Amino acid sequence: MKRSDNDPERLVSATRGEEDSSFELKLRPRRLAEFIGQTKAKEQLAIALEAAKSRGEALDHVLLFGPPGLGKTTLATIIANELDVGFQQTSGPALQIQGDLTAILTNLRERQVLFLDEVHRLQPVLEEKLYTALEDYKLDIIIGQGPAARTHVMEIRPFTFVAATTRPGLLSSPLRSRFGILLRLEFYSEDELRYVVERSAEVLQVPIDADGASEIALRSRGTPRIANRLLRRVRDYAQVRGTGTIDCVTAQAALKMLEVDAHGFDELDRRLLLTIIEKYDGGPVGLNTLAATLAEEEDALEEVYEPFLIQIGFLDRTPRGRVATRLAYEHFNLPMPRKANLLF
Repeated sequence: MKRSDNDPERLVSATRGEEDSSFELKLRPRRLAEFIGQTKAKEQLAIALEAAKSRGEALDHVLLFGPPGLGKTTLATIIANELDVGFQQTSGPALQIQGDLTAILTNLRERQVLFLDEVHRLQPVLEEKLYTALEDYKLDIIIGQGPAARTHVMEIRPFTFVAATTRPGLLSSPLRSRFGILLRLEFYSEDELRYVVERSAEVLQVPIDADGASEIALRSRGTPRIANRLLRRVRDYAQVRGTGTIDCVTAQAALKMLEVDAHGFDELDRRLLLTIIEKYDGGPVGLNTLAATLAEEEDALEEVYEPFLIQIGFLDRTPRGRVATRLAYEHFNLPMPRKANLLF
């Protein structure tokens, strides 16, 4: 049954979405010096920005890639702020026809930053249209149809194209070669995440001690977005059931209620690992089979959940499928099958 626009559940969902967006914007750093972590990427970017500003030119095109929640969108806005130029944002799935891309490119101002999220989902025909725009700042426009059709080359202003993707392997070689700066964002360390939590708590004016911040950081899966989300939930718990201050005991109680364990695993992480161990004898099991068993989208498993589990050594991705490692068995206090012992 289709819900009306006035349906209470839809209104609540829309309100939560707006609150989450406002929350993220409030905590998002605006300058490179304020951005925590990603030392190598920041160093490369700082040099490129300084050089571009000194020459008065548009910055080289930038490709940001890595797991979700590590700050790709934030870095794109920082690039625009550091260059003191305009910023326009769109995404691969949002661009459906050539007219959409043409309109955006022809309206860009001098040295403006155009940010395209999920660039791996850009349609091939639109991707090819980007090539000359990125390389020569020219746009080929076809006027008319059939035998009377003709090509018109339109000059566009020099601009900086910043693209973000969680799946760089899906990008074509011609598109990848157009980027002058390629930055891989890595998972954050616990110390970096603790600093993120403390900074966010300061912005939100939430009292928190070092132990409370460390507890949240420990369970944030190496991801600032998750750290900020957990901080918000722990803040609510501290205000309702605590003294309003986030200390270690309060953080542990709140996170236990949220079913986030010491590794940062939530219910789906545990279900995923236990499904591989119990239903498929530790694997290997194919991604599509795993997604069907869990009733989850393949993309969600591959882009959101698997990278962290692989990074910390609980899951292995093999040519034959996904395999639970010894650490996964130890986490659930389960004996490891003999065939799995031979693999690890």
